[in-house]
Parts: sequence; C-alpha cells; structure tokens
Amino acid sequence: MDTVLEFQQLSKDYRAGWRRRRVRALDGFSLGVREGEVFGFLGPNGAGKTTAIHLAMGFMRPSSGGGRMLGRPFGDSATRARVGFLAENSPMHNRSVLDLLEFYSKLNGCDSTRKRSMRALERVGLADLNKRTAMKLSRGQQQRLGLAQAIVNDPDLLVLDEPTSALDPVARVAVRKLLLELKAAGKTIFLSSHQLFEIESVCDRIGILRRGRLVRVGAVQELLENTDRSIVVARGIPLTAFKSSTAANGYVSFEVERSAQRKAIDCVWQLGGEVISVNPLRESLEAMFLRLALGNDDGEES
Repeated sequence: MDTVLEFQQLSKDYRAGWRRRRVRALDGFSLGVREGEVFGFLGPNGAGKTTAIHLAMGFMRPSSGGGRMLGRPFGDSATRARVGFLAENSPMHNRSVLDLLEFYSKLNGCDSTRKRSMRALERVGLADLNKRTAMKLSRGQQQRLGLAQAIVNDPDLLVLDEPTSALDPVARVAVRKLLLELKAAGKTIFLSSHQLFEIESVCDRIGILRRGRLVRVGAVQELLENTDRSIVVARGIPLTAFKSSTAANGYVSFEVERSAQRKAIDCVWQLGGEVISVNPLRESLEAMFLRLALGNDDGEES
C-alpha cells in the first residue's frame, strides 16, 4: 500500500520571548500515512500537531528534515489541488455561502463549480443556507462550511484539523458518517482531533504526539489491548476466589497479570470451576491518551 503522507525526521524550532529563547515544537518527527486509511492524530495542546499539519501543507519550512505529500515534497503547489484542508479556525468572508464555496472551487481549478459547490453543501447539510452570508452563520455552521470547502474539489487526501470541535451531537454524527463515506470512496484522511470517541469510531490507526515526539502509533484495536494484563471470565467458583472479582449473570470476572495467567486458570479448575474466556485487558482510548499525554509511559515509537 502506497504512503500518501510522510513526515521524515522533521524538526521545527521557534524563537519565543524577548530573549528569543529557542522552543522546539517538533523533534525528529517521522510518520507515514497509508493510502485509503483514516489516521487519527492525537496529542495535548502544545504537542506540535498543528505545526506538523502546517509543515505538511507548506505554510512554513522545517528547521530540519522533510516530507512528502502525494509523492511530492511538502509545499508543492500543484499537489494542493488534490488535497482538501480544513483549518481549526476557518476564515469566513462577507459573501454568500454558495459564492464563497464556488470561489474555493475555482482556486482549485475545478470545472462545474456551482454544481460541485451545491453537492458539497448538500453533503454537510447546508444546501438550504446557500444564499446566507457566510459570516452570519453560527459557529457550528461555519465549521460545516469549512468542511464543504475541504471536499469541494474531490481531493485524494483530506487533512482535517478539529473538524467537529464546534458541532452539536447531531452534526457530529453526520460528519462521522461523511468521513466513513469518503473512506469507502478510497480517500485518505489525516484527522487531528481532541474528540476521542470520534477518533475511535472512524480511524484505522492513530498516532499520539507528546512534546514534539511520536510516542505511540498503530492500529486502534491493537493499541488499546493491554498485553500485560488479561481478564478471565469463569463460572462455578466463589466470588472471593480472586481479588477484585465481579459477578454478573452467574459468571465471575477478574483481572490477572499476564505472567500469572496460567496459575489463575489452574486455580479455577482446582476449585471445580470452568474457564469461559481469557482475553487481553482492553484499555479505553481516553485512559491511554491521558497516560501518554501526562508522560506516565516513556516508550516512544516512530
């Protein structure tokens, strides 16, 4: 499978304060996003996510390293017509919704701009507001208009920075459905968000950034499985047989260290019980994110 978006040992330094102190926003950041996948890009505020996105879009230059987007170096102007980009705060202008979207469509060299624009508005639920002035839309409606401009050129790659941050629950469900439709159509989506439920619902893989470094990357389900602990479900044993056991519908569940798993199973049998299942303990995405974001796990991956 081809790599559509690739960061290659990127570092980015800023100068801050009156002393012009150097601040490193990205530090040797490497990551590859595969064709056709939805990749979730996570990290606490200040981790370097927006810096990475702006470097990929060519809005700034790295201090060292580089990268490629759709086979071309970051910043290649011809590539941008094949990319849909949504900034966290999209600027609005004093013109109608439809006129504004047609303007963006023409910037990308599209034909049939009115038809394209109306179709994009329909997909984000704004077709009925096409004559309204964009600046007079609500914050959530402006967010959806920003998403419409990101898809109006039928891009191969979408780079979305907080696409659901201002949306109500109904609109979030609609955007989630749209993202899955785009994935089914073969689009590649690079999604930066703090909405962990959205990330877990739509993403194939995720990467977690902390202080400019990638500390985890992999398939969502694989990352959430705790390989150090297992959860055992048994029946026919007393609730007090194992520490912190819980009971439901005649079954007893308890957690054990992976190294003690064999011993626990033998104990169930010795008590005359039956082992129903043994599975890796599944961590929530929120718990894993907080653990890594707070620095309680220093393992780093690239």
